[in-house]
Amino acid sequence: MSAQRVAVITGGASGIGRETALKFARKGDIVVVADYNEAAGAETVAMIGQEGGIASFIQVDVSVQSSVEALVETTVSRYGRIDVMFNNAGIGGAGPVLSQNMELYHRTIAINQHGVAYGIMAAGNKMKELGIKGVIINTASVFGFLASPGTFAYHATKGAVIMMSKSAALELAPYGIRVVAVAPGAVDTPIIQGYKNSGMLESMKAKVMGGELTKPETVANSVYLLSLEEAEAINGSVVMVDQGFASFK
Repeated sequence: MSAQRVAVITGGASGIGRETALKFARKGDIVVVADYNEAAGAETVAMIGQEGGIASFIQVDVSVQSSVEALVETTVSRYGRIDVMFNNAGIGGAGPVLSQNMELYHRTIAINQHGVAYGIMAAGNKMKELGIKGVIINTASVFGFLASPGTFAYHATKGAVIMMSKSAALELAPYGIRVVAVAPGAVDTPIIQGYKNSGMLESMKAKVMGGELTKPETVANSVYLLSLEEAEAINGSVVMVDQGFASFK
């Protein structure tokens, strides 16, 4: 059984997930990169390996509960433990409320909301079973608080992540398991490519204190901080990692 912490990161093939995987590995943790995209996930693992870190890839479809449960089971069979579960996988899900693409609506709910729920359940049960006082971190968004046109389903999912994090934290506290959420703002990842294509890049920058998009590695730094024992008083909270996006308009 490993004495090192083991961190599972969904959506680890790109963006915030990839940078968080790199961060944890650089700090000496074993990382499980979980993603549907096998090729890109393998790239993240290779990047960690080139820096001397320990990581492996497990393919997961977070919209399927059995797939998320298998991810956690495989992690524990491989490394003996799970200390951090970062439920980060998500999609954009754009579309106005009166003209919803219902296929995309249900897919957004399945990945962004149900995927996080499955991750909380699977990791929480396994941490309880193993007696590990672990940390479950969920990716919410400033859009869990602020409305924006054309992102109806996305808003719904991120609002759900916020309340699921609070509810799960309450129920898992007796086992020493913390649950927190991070709420990024305008982060320079593939999920905002549509905004860039629409010529909205400068207007997005203007909504961030400092006038620049947040870098994925900046969010990764905050996620890592929240995973530490020194952050033990932060539980059931939504930590704004938005460089002021939600504090002024």
